[in-house]
Amino acid sequence: MKIALIGYGKMGKAIEAIAKERGHEIVLTIDVNNQQDLTVENLEKADVAIEFTIPSSALQNYLLCFDSGVPVVSGTTGWLEKKDEVLKAMQQKDGTFFYASNFSLGVNLFFALNKKLAELMKNRSEYDITMEEVHHTQKLDAPSGTAITLAEDLFDIHPGKTSWTLEAPTQAEQMHIEAIREGQVPGIHRIKYESEIDYIEIEHSAKSRQGFALGAVLAAEFSAGKKGLLSMNDLLNL
Repeated sequence: MKIALIGYGKMGKAIEAIAKERGHEIVLTIDVNNQQDLTVENLEKADVAIEFTIPSSALQNYLLCFDSGVPVVSGTTGWLEKKDEVLKAMQQKDGTFFYASNFSLGVNLFFALNKKLAELMKNRSEYDITMEEVHHTQKLDAPSGTAITLAEDLFDIHPGKTSWTLEAPTQAEQMHIEAIREGQVPGIHRIKYESEIDYIEIEHSAKSRQGFALGAVLAAEFSAGKKGLLSMNDLLNL
């Protein structure tokens, strides 16, 4: 495939390496120094675009991809308040949008495990639920998109929690998420169910960016020839 990389930070470079290993060609690379090159004409040279940037530029990047008719795979988080606008534009252009808050295959299996544990614990009111996520200091949004996905999946199943807060909870229905930024941590997510006598905890810890990058390239391969909104659940058949 011919791939356009929108965003060429550490994640973009990891995606580039894996894409080339898998026989793909990078035909366009966009970073902060050449944003003027992100045009419909240049995007049309690609079979798919992979977008890892920042929340403030994500929406415009998506719209350009839809205008060019190129499927876009994105892992940018922190823009979801504009999700309806993005999906409307995708539908109007008959586009393809593969979005994931986390492209790691392990994390997406962890999402499934989180749902299973929430189902098992939904009638156990003696257990309070908290979450902790740890990321590198360059990560701009808090809590992470992955943490929000974990929380929302849990809220859909467990009646005891309906919202999250970064502050100390003031209501029993609020789940505290502690967002820690330190060092070069690729990503750790822990969910704890704690009672007066014991606790149950599940954790996913990334060792490097390689898992995220591989997942993004697999998503790009999966998106070829498809239309509409796609997710890791589609890719992994979960």
